[in-house]
Amino acid sequence: MHLVILLLLILALVFGPQFWARSVLTRYSKPQDHFPGNGEEFARHLLNKAGLASVKIEQTTLGDHYDPTDRCVRLSEENFAGKSLTAVAVAAHEVGHAIQHHNNDPKLMMRARLVRIAQVTEKLGSLAMFAVPVLVGFTRAPSVGALMFFIGLLSLGVSTLVHLVTLPVEWDASFGKAMPMIKAGQYLTHAEERAAKKILRACALTYFAASLSSLLNIWRWIRFIRR
Repeated sequence: MHLVILLLLILALVFGPQFWARSVLTRYSKPQDHFPGNGEEFARHLLNKAGLASVKIEQTTLGDHYDPTDRCVRLSEENFAGKSLTAVAVAAHEVGHAIQHHNNDPKLMMRARLVRIAQVTEKLGSLAMFAVPVLVGFTRAPSVGALMFFIGLLSLGVSTLVHLVTLPVEWDASFGKAMPMIKAGQYLTHAEERAAKKILRACALTYFAASLSSLLNIWRWIRFIRR
């Protein structure tokens, strides 16, 4: 019984924030006719005001993000062209990342380096996991299997570290950059500001869930190896 309760609690912690974030984003995605511009126009305004006129804004199908390599804010179709609280909040958040990049924020720089490392280790980890049964069967040496499992576990560790570093980066982009810009410009009413905070908080919690999920994966593999 206690195991079932623990499992349900873990599932709630991992998947709950994702469902809540999706619900919040949908709730505030309705068009607001009194807004003077859409997400792309709002992002352009904030970038120009921050002295980042050279940063581009593009529409994407890969999800809202800031690309530090191309120095480009990329927004999904609904947030690029939409006049909604979700579009405004998300646009401001991605501009927050552009400001972090301009300021050479050490956490953002660290995440960028870790992402590059993670891309390599994930490929090695996947290869190692598939190669374990083949190599053990061919060499008859358990130590080879242990080594490959270690490589796989290392790749999971790097991925988890990326998620853990990402959380403070995302929180700062939302509440250290986006919300102060929104408040300073008085773009939203007090009620709309509260809603924008909900949107940004919900998005941040999805990164918390991703971090927890990565930690659980490591714990699961460690238990498997100990057996």
